[in-house]
Amino acid sequence: MIKLEDVVKTYHMGQFEVRALDGVSLSIRTGEMVAVMGPSGSGKSTLMNLIGCLDVPTSGRYFLDDDEIETLGGNGLAEIRHRKVGFVFQTHNLLPRLTAQDNVELPLLYGGGRRRKARAREALERVGLGDRTTHRPTELSGGQQQRVGIARALVKNPSLLLADEPTGNLDSRSSEDIISILADLNANEGMTVIIVTHERAVAARAGRIVSMIDGAVVSDEDADEWENTP
Repeated sequence: MIKLEDVVKTYHMGQFEVRALDGVSLSIRTGEMVAVMGPSGSGKSTLMNLIGCLDVPTSGRYFLDDDEIETLGGNGLAEIRHRKVGFVFQTHNLLPRLTAQDNVELPLLYGGGRRRKARAREALERVGLGDRTTHRPTELSGGQQQRVGIARALVKNPSLLLADEPTGNLDSRSSEDIISILADLNANEGMTVIIVTHERAVAARAGRIVSMIDGAVVSDEDADEWENTP
């Protein structure tokens, strides 16, 4: 499903050049659940942005299914994001004046989706919030707000779900609930899930852990092997 070949991403900051990704080669099969770990500045979020077609490589090649992403223009990237990719963010990014259902409907409004109210309710039911559709974010706990964020990502029925520090602002019980939802989507619905995280307990729920330092992949291990690593 995902294949990166010697991908480099460079940013220019004044007179300085920052190489956020430095020759990354990585393949992820359809239906895998992969955790990406590394310290701040290691390139995790840059990698996630590229995989999610929010950015393109400076050099190298990236294939998502049969599409060579770096050859697509802005409209092509937007179409790929709309059809294939769901995003979950650490900070939820919910609009405070809208209900949970209204927030989940937003991607369908922009894309002209039909049956949007029914689809939004179905997405909220998938994350266990079928009884919270009319609640606004301030009436929901942090974990429930993150569930709304996941439902919003699911409402387009993506084949790829990208979660960037999805438990970063949550207590341990809420974190477990969120990771269990993501693991269930992977195990029971066959969705490809990629999680950026600093937390070993979160990464351990994935089947595979990719570790990064200074823009490069330094290890790529099955979860069983990784858990035995100090």
